[in-house]
Amino acid sequence: MTHTWQISTVDDAARARIAAARIAAAHGVSTVERTRLVTALSAQLRQCLVKGGSWLLTLRTAAPPKAQCPGRLTVTLDAEANGEGTRPSWRVSVGVPEPEHDEGGRVARVPRDRAAFADALLSADEDTSRVLDRLTEQEQLVAFHREELHQTNQGVLALHAELDAAGRVQRELFDAERTARTEAESARRRLTFLADASAALTASLNHEEILSRLPGLLVPDYARSVDIWLFADDDRSRERTPRPAAAVVAARTGRPQYAADHTGGLPGVDDQPPSALHPDQPLLCIPLPTRHTPLGVVTLTPPRDRWDADDAVMLVELARRAGIAIDHAQRFEHNRDIAETLQRALLTDLPATPGLSLAARYLPATHGLNIGGDWYDAFRQPDGGLVAVMGDVTGHGLHAAVMMSQLRTALRAYAVDGGTPGRLLTRLHVFLHHLQPDLYATAVIARFHPDETTVTWAAAGHPPPVLRTPDGDVRVLDAKPGAMLGIPLHQEIGDHTAQLPPGSTLALYTDGLVERRAQGIDPGIRRLAEALSAENAADLDHDLEGAADRILDPMLRDSQRDDDVCLLLCHIGDAGKPRIPEQTSP
Repeated sequence: MTHTWQISTVDDAARARIAAARIAAAHGVSTVERTRLVTALSAQLRQCLVKGGSWLLTLRTAAPPKAQCPGRLTVTLDAEANGEGTRPSWRVSVGVPEPEHDEGGRVARVPRDRAAFADALLSADEDTSRVLDRLTEQEQLVAFHREELHQTNQGVLALHAELDAAGRVQRELFDAERTARTEAESARRRLTFLADASAALTASLNHEEILSRLPGLLVPDYARSVDIWLFADDDRSRERTPRPAAAVVAARTGRPQYAADHTGGLPGVDDQPPSALHPDQPLLCIPLPTRHTPLGVVTLTPPRDRWDADDAVMLVELARRAGIAIDHAQRFEHNRDIAETLQRALLTDLPATPGLSLAARYLPATHGLNIGGDWYDAFRQPDGGLVAVMGDVTGHGLHAAVMMSQLRTALRAYAVDGGTPGRLLTRLHVFLHHLQPDLYATAVIARFHPDETTVTWAAAGHPPPVLRTPDGDVRVLDAKPGAMLGIPLHQEIGDHTAQLPPGSTLALYTDGLVERRAQGIDPGIRRLAEALSAENAADLDHDLEGAADRILDPMLRDSQRDDDVCLLLCHIGDAGKPRIPEQTSP
């Protein structure tokens, strides 16, 4: 449907404006859209009136092509020809949700009565009033939401502040945890190093070896260089090496000293001026303590600028343990030297006897104190007989060597009065039990006599003798022995005899030769018997010393040498050809 109006006066423009508003309202156009349409039309009509002339306003409604699609309301404003040419038209279009039901066109007719006209004109502004009311409501709603948004923003800002504070606290906790983990790892590393270094230092009983190991443990992680000043070595040296003043103070006071051009701040360490010998280097001088006085001072230069306080505490503790290890090693070496001197002094010069050759070997253990209670002896009795002895005192060290010496001396004293091997062992058993109740010994005694073709022997807890006959047969003299010497038991040790024709060889030995921890003693005795049987009869008769070496060599190949080894070979030869044996001991 189309409506047209010719506009040349203000009344025409007012009527057209009123009609356009009514038609839009009749088509269900919303108040806001209707207000926009009327406002835009009013602005164009005002311009037309200002310009003058005659104008044609057309309102055209188009029905929707489909029921579900809205129609359109199109408003055009064209200028009529007035001698100046055709002016451009103005056009606006708006959607209409409802079809027009005013078939008579009453909506588009505006009354010409002035009162009705004025009422229609003023009522046309009701849409504007509604829009303004809606606008006021929207402004209030916007203000409400703005305040609500402001409050929300304040809450968000407060939440962000709390989150930031929580994040800061969390970062601080993470930093503290990382620091604690780092410190714990450093402490674990120091404790591990201290344990490993202590094990390395105490694994040796040679103080020179301990001193040589210490720099390798400290460089380069805890020191750039290590100098060890051992007072005993310095006393023996003709040319004394100059020492830093801080090292001298540490030696005199027994307290660690730190010498540098700045304070060290190390716990338990005294600060000193920089050393005149090393003015550009900080020095940490730590005494090597013992139970009484320091035995030396170790002087360190830092691996970096300076030491950490915890590292300094660890170094002081390591020096304390090193001092104790060196002191123990020196005491051990001193006792070992005494024991070796005593034991070597007691090694017997074997007697020369017509028809009897003797060869002895003594090898100290290579582990531990190296000195045990093993001994051998051979001496004559007043009646012309010769007594060969092999013994073993329990334990090692100086005490065992001293007890061995006392037993050896007591046995020789008892043998002067005569007596069989069993009787001698019985008296030695009583002597040891009363002399040292908590010390025990084993022994075997063999007695040879030039007028007899037998050997008399007795054993007390000792490995049995091994006898090789001239034809090469070997047998173990394993007749029932007595118990160990010194045990709290009354015993009478019996004698045993064995035939000993010329060319026979009797082997006496200690358990260090035949016993192996994983195998026991019996396999070792069988190996000794085989080695003795393998010897040539002529070699035994003419070279008993070489035979002793040849027997020892295969027996010691699988030995850990953790016990002393003694071997005494007694060979019966031609009675008219005395053999002068040689006693050897490496």
